[in-house]
Amino acid sequence: MKIVRYLNGKKAAYGILEGERVQGCTGTPYTRLKPTGKYHKLNSLKLLAPCTPSKIIALGWNYRSHAAEFKLALPTEPLIFLKPSTSVIGPEDKIIYPASSHQVDYEGELGVVIRKRAWQLPLDEAERYILGYTCFNDVTARDLQAKDKQWTRAKGFDTFAPTGPCIETELDPSHLSLETYLNGELKQQTNTSDLFFSVPELVSFISHVMTLLPGDIIATGTTSGIGPMQRGDTIEVRIERIGTLRNYVA
Repeated sequence: MKIVRYLNGKKAAYGILEGERVQGCTGTPYTRLKPTGKYHKLNSLKLLAPCTPSKIIALGWNYRSHAAEFKLALPTEPLIFLKPSTSVIGPEDKIIYPASSHQVDYEGELGVVIRKRAWQLPLDEAERYILGYTCFNDVTARDLQAKDKQWTRAKGFDTFAPTGPCIETELDPSHLSLETYLNGELKQQTNTSDLFFSVPELVSFISHVMTLLPGDIIATGTTSGIGPMQRGDTIEVRIERIGTLRNYVA
């Protein structure tokens, strides 16, 4: 099932994406999502980010190919950092290029959306706390990352966490094709089988550090091929069976 969040008048609502139409729902994916039987044409709706996380927990160096690209050893445990909830935008929204940066990069990633409150989960229970999966772009001011020697400012600007277009709830995340396109040109191409730490390992590990709440996102890391975007560019993250997350740099 593909869950979307969209504007219904002036209010946000959840729905189920079925091809080129969306069935409206009452409730939320974290309590009970109840279809209403009322349908909307997809192209008539403004899609929002499919979840509203309290936080985004992102991964560094979690693809073997990305670590090899920078000639770095793979970490012995997940390397995590936070992006604020205020950085989230939805599909077709604009990524705002900050005046303080001269190099803003794309990083196409698989996002994991948490279904219910999770704390100190054993590895074999982690999957039960996952609602589903989405496309994610860990936008990064690369020059500020190098300057600051830590990642909060470089990855925390408003609009630096494009998410969407949906949450796919029926998916095996261990073998998915992931591609990133800049102005239609393929820049990143990988398969999630190249992830060093698996999705259940990440959920369990992070839950032993902090409480995960419904709607929180775990961004699982990016692969090789990262690079800069310019104002006026179009960036797309495409993941098999989930869809395409498209945004514009402004």
